Amino acid sequence: MTPKELYDKNAIKCSRLTTKAYSTSFSLGILCLHKELRDPIYSIYGFVRFADEIVDTFHHYDKKSLLESFKKETYKAIDEKISLNPILQSFQLTVHQFNIDHILIEQFLNSMEMDLNEKTHNQKSYEEYILGSAEVVGLMCLKVFCNGDSASYDQLKPMAMRLGSAFQKINFLRDLKADYEGMGRSYFPGVNLDVFDDISKSKIEESIAEDFREGFKGIQQLPKKSKLGVYVAYLYYLSLFKKIKNTSSEYVMKKRIRIRNRHKFSILFFSYIKHQLNLI
Repeated sequence: MTPKELYDKNAIKCSRLTTKAYSTSFSLGILCLHKELRDPIYSIYGFVRFADEIVDTFHHYDKKSLLESFKKETYKAIDEKISLNPILQSFQLTVHQFNIDHILIEQFLNSMEMDLNEKTHNQKSYEEYILGSAEVVGLMCLKVFCNGDSASYDQLKPMAMRLGSAFQKINFLRDLKADYEGMGRSYFPGVNLDVFDDISKSKIEESIAEDFREGFKGIQQLPKKSKLGVYVAYLYYLSLFKKIKNTSSEYVMKKRIRIRNRHKFSILFFSYIKHQLNLI
């Protein structure tokens, strides 16, 4: 192993540790991917997580300046194919290996910037935010899953975007209290969270259900190496969605809805059995 290969290996390990530290559910899903796909997805998650932490967590720092620096470092890492930031080093390796479109990265970072500047959304900004914060992340991952097969990527692209949209909208509902009370954010256009009710909640849920239906069609067409991992993430979010649907709007505004770890592991077992029997 050359010194550069050792550095790359350590950089990817940082992305792997970041994923495991921040998300049990995604970590389980990634473990269900073929081993050659895991590190690239860890790298994408690490990049996305660090950007998200800037806008969501570092309240006593200049978030705008931090995000701007992160953006510049990202583009520099991609252009020069090297970075002393291990998260960006592993990400740029994945960008080049799988030819991830730069416009996807730009759209993602634009949505992160929107979190700094916009507290409420109209329909246009809402769709733009979901595109950048979720749908394009799904497309980055799809680039890895298709591994250079541009025909498959183009075919699965709309469904991958719908699945990413479903996941993000569920995140919005799950984090409703923290986003609104903690950071003053209201993502859903035309919804007054001061009087959030079951009618408003049901309309949002109808949109999520439609996204899920379309997204699942894409999962069924994924290559075998990636299908199980994405299916695990899908079932996790579907379980979370069902739990939110069975919870009153009043309670959703009071407490973050969670899926217990033992339920996550049961989802993993159930998914594995269906995958082995070719029932997905």
